[in-house]
Amino acid sequence: MQQYLKQDIFKIVSEVADIENTQAFVIGGFVRDIFLKRTSKDIDIVVLGNGIDIAKKVSKRIKRSTVSVFKNFGTAQLKCDDLEVEFVGARKESYRLDSRKPIVENGTLEDDLMRRDFTINALAISLNSKTYGKLLDHFKGLEDIEDRIIRTPLDPDQTFSDDPLRMIRAIRFATQLNFTIEQKTFKSIHRNRSRIEIVSQERIVEELNKILLSNRPSTGFLLLDQSGLLELIFPKLFNLKGSETKNGLSHKDNFLHTLQVLDNVSKKTDNLWLRWAALLHDIAKPDTKRYFPKQGWTFHGHEFLGAKMVPVIFRDLKLPLNEKMKYVQKMVQLHLRPIILSLEIVTDSAVRRLLFDAGDDIDDLMILCEADITSKNDSTVRKHLANFKIVRQKLKELEERDTIRNFQPPITGELIMETFDIKPCREIGIIKIAIKDAILDGVIHNNFDEAYSLMLEKGKELKLTPKSELPKRKNKELE
Repeated sequence: MQQYLKQDIFKIVSEVADIENTQAFVIGGFVRDIFLKRTSKDIDIVVLGNGIDIAKKVSKRIKRSTVSVFKNFGTAQLKCDDLEVEFVGARKESYRLDSRKPIVENGTLEDDLMRRDFTINALAISLNSKTYGKLLDHFKGLEDIEDRIIRTPLDPDQTFSDDPLRMIRAIRFATQLNFTIEQKTFKSIHRNRSRIEIVSQERIVEELNKILLSNRPSTGFLLLDQSGLLELIFPKLFNLKGSETKNGLSHKDNFLHTLQVLDNVSKKTDNLWLRWAALLHDIAKPDTKRYFPKQGWTFHGHEFLGAKMVPVIFRDLKLPLNEKMKYVQKMVQLHLRPIILSLEIVTDSAVRRLLFDAGDDIDDLMILCEADITSKNDSTVRKHLANFKIVRQKLKELEERDTIRNFQPPITGELIMETFDIKPCREIGIIKIAIKDAILDGVIHNNFDEAYSLMLEKGKELKLTPKSELPKRKNKELE
């Protein structure tokens, strides 16, 4: 199957534009990424005319391509192999104060470049044959790329008032690209921060996810805080800020600690949901903070309250309320367990229970917990990480020997009812829990015979009488 290259697409657009006597330009992020040496599959083509007509004519020349037309927006998207090319006519925009949806009119190329969010995204390359490959840079975007600066083409107050999401996008680009937001632009973000209230939560969380997936996400959250946006879009995270001292005893700034943990996790994995777990692992500390004269500061139970807060936070932020949320909830609830093990003598029973509770997510949990070891004292960190190696080794040994991860106890509720000729009742749960605990504590092995014997023993204690030995033989035959 032939794979169309970007150069092929551009040549075809060039030929069609020349035939139709119109001008066409590749514009925006694709051009920016050429100079940053980043790969990009999304291509934006601006046409001084009807972008939809040009898209259809280009598609006719490319086998296996499809065009989706969005008449309300005046755009068309062409898909070919793994490329997506969006065509639009050059336009200018104006905005109402209560909406991000612009009033659109036909415009010149300069009008179209002016409506771009940042100078680094306001670069265009001509695709017409006579000027093919010529760079148009009306707002010194190439200079800003070289200087690693985020700046708006127009006055930033107008840019951010028109589309307030651009304030978070500025911070996202600064985080992703390791750029600096120009001082005038950043002051404007702070000044216009309240405008973020007209932006949908879905668009905000889309930008937060991109910040979280950057190499050093702490940069973005620090900028969100410094700009005043964090308190507005994520107040529960903002509430982690600050330290308090009583009688000479202080607790750490849990916001800064959280960002350090997030960066530590990000060095090990690009799992977005584990990064969310890192961001939320201490989210309940403000609500559980207590001071005791003899103990100092405590945050007892913050992992359990934090786990309860996760569904509420996901709902408020419009994050998915599915298995991804449950995964984050599990990570938050369990994040102290391996740390506690690393501070004590590691017993087989405790490790089995950790394996059972974490299941297939045990490796992710260990990444989070190791990332949570933060201290200004390097020897303390080294000591805890060395203890974690012991916990990891124990996890490996017990998993190989006992196959505890995601294990299903050999005795089912149905077998218990059949054995003792009883209907659903509390005694069934008591027996099942006793068998599970006995396996996790190493009292019996994870096999049918030992579990069946314990079932009979517990049944006797509960004054249950076995109907016969028949169920045992049936179950053995099924094995």
